[in-house]
Amino acid sequence: MIKYIGSKRALLPWITGTIQSIHHQVPIRTVVDLFSGSARVGHALKAKGFYVISNDLMTYAYILAQALVEADARTYSQERVQPILDRLQSLPPRQGWFTQDYCEKARYFQPKNGARIEAIREGLETEAGGDPLLRAILLTSLMLAADRVDSTTGIQMAYLKRWAPRAHNDLHLDYPPLLNGPGQALQGDALEVAAHLEADLFYLDPPYNQHSYLGNYHVWETLVRWDKPQTYGVANKRKDVQERKSPFNSKREAREAMQTLLGRIQAQHLVVSFNNEGFFAAEEIEEMLRHWGFVRRLTRPHARYVGARIGIYNPRGEKVGRVSHTENHEYLFVATHSRRVYNALSDHTEALQLSLF
Repeated sequence: MIKYIGSKRALLPWITGTIQSIHHQVPIRTVVDLFSGSARVGHALKAKGFYVISNDLMTYAYILAQALVEADARTYSQERVQPILDRLQSLPPRQGWFTQDYCEKARYFQPKNGARIEAIREGLETEAGGDPLLRAILLTSLMLAADRVDSTTGIQMAYLKRWAPRAHNDLHLDYPPLLNGPGQALQGDALEVAAHLEADLFYLDPPYNQHSYLGNYHVWETLVRWDKPQTYGVANKRKDVQERKSPFNSKREAREAMQTLLGRIQAQHLVVSFNNEGFFAAEEIEEMLRHWGFVRRLTRPHARYVGARIGIYNPRGEKVGRVSHTENHEYLFVATHSRRVYNALSDHTEALQLSLF
């Protein structure tokens, strides 16, 4: 999976274990992941046997969900896909606008890998042959390969002054971790999509502060759109980063957006992921969930992303400011109409948290 500031990699056992504990009390068949991001949670839930519907507004996130949630590995087996990846891997490198913008003007990748990315991306559409899921699988392989040779701390608001050691490696395409079974990927505004979906359980991991995911992962958006965008600043961000805004990234608008969203969800159970660096205090989220009937708050400490731990540097390589803290608290809020689920979570929560520390 790609490096992702909102990634729940370390929290997956906690999240999936909580949802499974609900399932043990009241059978859960369908789960909606409304802000799917890197698709890590949706992928993990599909692996547990749930039917997952993943949604995100970002195009790169939609591509990841198509591959990791919707695609069925029985249809897109390694035996079928790997020869295509091998052909793409063997294409001669070609330097063009992507190499210039993201390897020379900005230094996200070594130029040798930028030229490989460019050649593969140009050849990928023909190899996909009009099959949208195969296209998504090939693009996911390319994103994962590029992520392994990038030169960032995990977000694309900036790149490292000196090349990361991994950036010197050669880009290599691998078969993505596809899973057997069906799923569904959607691309849309969560506020609009939520009103048209029904599921047993919704999982929400909304943006929680002013930093947009498009701004943090603009290179992936460009890689999948392949639209030669206008860019700005030292980081060569897409110009539309300044225009495509989410109300969840606005302290003034986030509360109304969250309350509107919660009012549109049709489900028996809701799991909300948040942390103490967000716009809302834990008590505020609990208050917004009261109309669901029963609410449990689960808490655990979690290390902040690596960029926050090493500090912030200006373009001259000078450290700017101080790191205020290296750890935050992650929350899971479980809202349910079922008293049985609510009561069962009391004992399960303590046992699950103890097993994770």
